[in-house]
Amino acid sequence: MLTVTEHKYVVTDKKILGGEPVIKGTRTPIRAIVEIYRLGTPPEEIPSHLPHLSLAQVFDALSFYSDNSDLINGYIKSNQVDTTAELSLNE
Repeated sequence: MLTVTEHKYVVTDKKILGGEPVIKGTRTPIRAIVEIYRLGTPPEEIPSHLPHLSLAQVFDALSFYSDNSDLINGYIKSNQVDTTAELSLNE
């Protein structure tokens, strides 16, 4: 079931990524936009990395993150890849 948020472009749907907040009409999670931003990419350049998104969607995602940082940080943490296991396999 699609749930609309206070943010125009951000929705949740249990059928998409288990209800993680995404950009409406896409499967792009807010955490993906936040992670690109955290790498130092200015918001204006994020659509060049995710060309299916508009600048308005990017700014709304970052605004949603500002309002819900604990929630999104939890999704970021739970989706991190454990690289220490890879390192021990290569030794």
